Amino acid sequence: MADTSGHHIVYGVLRDYLTGEELPDTDDERVRQRLARMMVEEKGYARDELEPRLCIETTFNHIFVRSVIDLTVRVEGRRLFIVRYGPGSLVTREKPAIAAARILDPHYRIPLAVVTNGRDAELLETESGRVLATGMDGIPDRARAGELLARYTFEPLTDPGERERALRILNAFDLEICCRGDSCRLP
Repeated sequence: MADTSGHHIVYGVLRDYLTGEELPDTDDERVRQRLARMMVEEKGYARDELEPRLCIETTFNHIFVRSVIDLTVRVEGRRLFIVRYGPGSLVTREKPAIAAARILDPHYRIPLAVVTNGRDAELLETESGRVLATGMDGIPDRARAGELLARYTFEPLTDPGERERALRILNAFDLEICCRGDSCRLP
């Protein structure tokens, strides 16, 4: 029986496609699992090239926010792009995805970010914020990832002001305020 007492309907638990970990079975998590399966079975990535659920934690004005990066794609030892899922409009997801890619790895700015709602997607360049491709086909497959790896540099983010701006963007955009005036945390 589904738990409908909270904001998210929880149908029970499911097994994570990449790790086998038990996760709450929600509509959003089902989409995330389809994305992980697509990256392996259709896009050709090895499971160990995909890092699920990496986090960036921020606190500004006494407000703590944990930003979750749904998937991070590592090719030849380098994080090439992140994938962030969210229902609805893609354009509202661009800024926080770019911010997350700029600061997730402490050694360099991850050059690309993907935002998706599970039906559509945008591939973004994180230095300029430019949209490079649209549609689910715009998500690079493993062969294209090798080409992109050679094209981009992996420069560190040296400006502390830019890092703080990215952290502030994540804190503002990823704050979840439930329609019930409470936390949207899953059980």
